[in-house]
Amino acid sequence: QVQLVESGGGLVQAGGSLRLSCAASGRTFSRYIMGWFRQAPGNEREFVAAISRSGGSTDYADSVKGRFTISRDNAKSTVYLQMNSLKPEDTAVYSCAATAVSGVVVTRRNYDYWGQGTQVTVSS
Repeated sequence: QVQLVESGGGLVQAGGSLRLSCAASGRTFSRYIMGWFRQAPGNEREFVAAISRSGGSTDYADSVKGRFTISRDNAKSTVYLQMNSLKPEDTAVYSCAATAVSGVVVTRRNYDYWGQGTQVTVSS
């Protein structure tokens, strides 16, 4: 199993930036494809970004493409989400997730392990 703890959320004005971190402990971090998801009040959880085990491949939701960047440091067992040009509609609880699913490089589904989440609030 792997345990995930997010940090870096907060309140920011529209147009600002935040960097989220997700520290993993437990089994070997490089075994896992990592993803970021978010859930706004009254909405279902949605995919934000994913990164392959090596960090060489990424996938983004259309709503964040060009503004958000996912990265990972396997030596530190940490995945990051750099969020720029933030908009009020980016307000949500952001959670990181991990999957050891085989046969794919990146995925938007089938995540097995989840963090508790960190609140991101973007004011207009």
